Amino acid sequence: MLHLRHRFRAITSFLSGSLFAGLAFAAPATAADAIRVRLDWTPWGDQAPFHLAQQSGLFKKYGLDVTLDDGNGSVSTVQIVGNGEYDVGHASLAPMAIARSKGLPVKAIAGFIQENDIGLLVPKDGSIKGPADLKGKKIAFTAGSLEAPFIDRFLAAGKLKRDDVELLNVDAAGKAGMYMTSRTDAAFSSVPFFLAVVEAQRPSTAVRFSENGLKFPSFGLFATEKTITAKRDPLKRFVSVVAGCWAYIFNGHEDEGVKAIIAARPQSKLDPKVLRQQIDTLKDYALTEAVKSLPFGSMALGDWQQAVSILSEGGLLGQTIDPKDLFTNDLIDPKIVADVGASLK
Repeated sequence: MLHLRHRFRAITSFLSGSLFAGLAFAAPATAADAIRVRLDWTPWGDQAPFHLAQQSGLFKKYGLDVTLDDGNGSVSTVQIVGNGEYDVGHASLAPMAIARSKGLPVKAIAGFIQENDIGLLVPKDGSIKGPADLKGKKIAFTAGSLEAPFIDRFLAAGKLKRDDVELLNVDAAGKAGMYMTSRTDAAFSSVPFFLAVVEAQRPSTAVRFSENGLKFPSFGLFATEKTITAKRDPLKRFVSVVAGCWAYIFNGHEDEGVKAIIAARPQSKLDPKVLRQQIDTLKDYALTEAVKSLPFGSMALGDWQQAVSILSEGGLLGQTIDPKDLFTNDLIDPKIVADVGASLK
């Protein structure tokens, strides 16, 4: 009887162990954290780190399942993300600040291109070197764009007024064509994007807004306060991987960024030379003095204080806003940024 009892216990122990082992084996692996991203525009150079992270498997390595959707302008991206349709937006951060001042609960979580990218495109071989040289010139701009509220101040830097120039309101999609065919003497736009597009037909240079007293941040990542709270850990991994990819690209791996964009969007028939020039130009706008010693993607309070002042003077803010409320560096993991920036492996 004792022998049978021992056998029963042994069998029970075996079956129990087998059952739990089977359950452990059958348990599904932890699902990757999903992050839905709305980009700023159709494919161009500033989207290189996202596609490089996707193509190289970095997002997967850090436990992320990332969806990247193209956009149709920074303002649109801010509105869509602010309404909760995406987890993260990539756009010019000035419209984000404007939207927050008008009640949209959005906040910057990384800054990648931290100098104002807007400027005046002028021919390389021309006589226009600054605002003072624009008297009597025909200039294309787009009403409703971020450049429009600052045109008067830009001209004032050269002691000019609107009456001293001929301003042509042109749709954003048609501005490059008008400028390339010399129907205007100059054009306001995003310098890194526009310069590469027109270079082949009309070699140009730029008079930067940032060099004429108009300093505020450009492209970066933002999310709603609700998403930042709900998805803090996966957002931190996502933000840090993208920041690290930018650091890696800017450290002599620009062509890898170009190839990643083309591989991700083959139907767009992108010109690698244009993409490379856009990335090279973006590098010149990436850092301010205040962030040069910080992990890539980090933002500085002083830069945001200056931005709020400029945007307020332009009449763009809906209400008084504390610069501290516009951004956080808490989602930048310096180790991930450094690791990715050194190697994609």
